[in-house]
Amino acid sequence: MSTWRIRPAERRDIGDILVIENQQFPEPWSRAMLLDEITNTENRRYSVAEERGIIIGYLGLMFVLKDEMHINSIGTRPGHESRGVASSLLDEAWAEVRARGVARATLEVAVSNTRAVELYYRYGFAPVGVRKNYYQKTHEDALILWADIPALDAGAPTNQLDTP
Repeated sequence: MSTWRIRPAERRDIGDILVIENQQFPEPWSRAMLLDEITNTENRRYSVAEERGIIIGYLGLMFVLKDEMHINSIGTRPGHESRGVASSLLDEAWAEVRARGVARATLEVAVSNTRAVELYYRYGFAPVGVRKNYYQKTHEDALILWADIPALDAGAPTNQLDTP
């Protein structure tokens, strides 16, 4: 059982999100970029996992079309990996985007980030291409992943992890 709660990200969370960004990514987003993303609720959705007043993970989505979304960023605070934080964030997001009628999702992930790639595969993502030298600082390629998000019906599981 998780000891954190998932809630919408707020302006006050920027500092904690920046800590995660700076510790997890070679090209972290800036404070201004993150603030713009969090406050743009028209076509963005950011959520955080909060445990005892500390943000231990976050997820940012961008709605591209009525039925399509892009995962902008997902991160877990160092020391909290392998606890299911990212899965909890994705489970909560999947439930909401299904209710909104989103049918497809896409993202880019560094080819060397095997933990993230494995997580995305569990959620039905599959590679459709590679963006060469996508990350400017490291010159690393990014996998382009897509997933179909099946509509909920009365007998369907609530998340991808429930399927055999």
